[in-house]
Amino acid sequence: MKYAGLVATVLVFAALAVGSTVVTAEPDPIAERKVLLKQMAGAVKDPAQMLKGAEPFNAAKVKEALAVVVTNAGKLPALFPDTSKVGKTDALPKIWESKADFDVRFDKLGKDAAASIASITDEASFKAAMPKVLGNCGACHKEYKKPS
Repeated sequence: MKYAGLVATVLVFAALAVGSTVVTAEPDPIAERKVLLKQMAGAVKDPAQMLKGAEPFNAAKVKEALAVVVTNAGKLPALFPDTSKVGKTDALPKIWESKADFDVRFDKLGKDAAASIASITDEASFKAAMPKVLGNCGACHKEYKKPS
């Protein structure tokens, strides 16, 4: 009887030890930023087509896309830590050499996108505002992304 109680106690402690061992995945800033950047690229696809006249203007779609840009632009600077300089990334080393400028570019992108959400009321205001937002993307890619 004492033996059965001892075995039960050992089994309980073993189960607790195994159950309390939690495997945590290391954060992967490269993968995380790729997800956010792809989300932004996907979000602005329709508005870019609207600018070209390939799709009809739709203010709701534009503002939804710009909201994604605002949100992701706020998250992205933190996803370029020094530890993410190497790996499967198109990020140029210049990002970490000029990190303050790089971070300011995301801030500007977010602010321009937020201002565009507020200012776009019709197709004319869209055509005036959206190129500024998209220009932020292109300028940053030109400076900080490996050529494709």
